[in-house]
Amino acid sequence: MSDDAQELADVQRQHWQNAYTAHPGMYGEQPSTAAVHAAEMFRSAGASDVLELGAGHGRDALFFAREGFTVQATDFSPVGLEQMQDAALSQGVEHRVTTAVHDVRDPLPLPDASVDAVFAHMLLCMALSTKEIHALVGEVSRVLRPGGTFVYTVRHTGDAHYGAGTPHGDDIFEHGGFAVHFFPRHLVDSLAEGWTLNEVHDFEEGDLPRRLWRVTQTLPR
Repeated sequence: MSDDAQELADVQRQHWQNAYTAHPGMYGEQPSTAAVHAAEMFRSAGASDVLELGAGHGRDALFFAREGFTVQATDFSPVGLEQMQDAALSQGVEHRVTTAVHDVRDPLPLPDASVDAVFAHMLLCMALSTKEIHALVGEVSRVLRPGGTFVYTVRHTGDAHYGAGTPHGDDIFEHGGFAVHFFPRHLVDSLAEGWTLNEVHDFEEGDLPRRLWRVTQTLPR
């Protein structure tokens, strides 16, 4: 990683730490629409355990737990994960949820073929380079069992903030203190090589609104 990329990564980690500290449970308790869809996909595929990457304070991870899945949740913010652990206790699902502080630029701390499903809501479109995103999806492929399902969402180049704010190269733009890697469609297709690409669904979220793709892909058996 270059010095500039490392500095951006460090700044972004601190931004999220500060955000979770200043606004506990900042996204509320209701799951994202992407997580509701993912739970349906995971259940129909017969999944029982889910890995969520970039879980934050846990609104989606806790939803999966309430739906009966066993959940492993990772994030690079210890503050967010502490809030998730407290919420899991209050919701009575602490036995279904485990957490780990982890930066997705590093290999996933799981054995090969050890989970049924992986979910990542707007994690792949954080301040990650294209090379780092490909490495991460390779790690997802490694830890998924054959036939496993991967559902992720990303902001794309049709978003109103694409091209706005401070450019960092590689389709990464920083706006309001947070950096986003906006996905062109060819990046989605390249990440699905070796997988079955089941769906690329265009949707909106938030007040801007943000423009996102929800991508569902499965490993061959």
